[in-house]
Amino acid sequence: MKVLMKPIKMIAWFEENGKLMPIRYQLENSESEKISVNVDKVLLMQEEKLAGNKMFIYKCQSVLNGLERIYELKYELYTCKWFLYKM
Repeated sequence: MKVLMKPIKMIAWFEENGKLMPIRYQLENSESEKISVNVDKVLLMQEEKLAGNKMFIYKCQSVLNGLERIYELKYELYTCKWFLYKM
């Protein structure tokens, strides 16, 4: 997987226990076109602290251009920002 750390727009929801789950995100490709991607499945969720900044990492699976892809999303807890971390 290639590290991208690209900021994205995200639609997410919270479960009753407070767990944050990504649903759909939007990003711009190299031609500045906006692409929406549905998160089909969250395979793994883990916490990480990077330089004192708490982050949640989501290993996800989606169908992109007819191919099943696995990628990672990051959520920065203190800034409330989402990133496409690895693809």
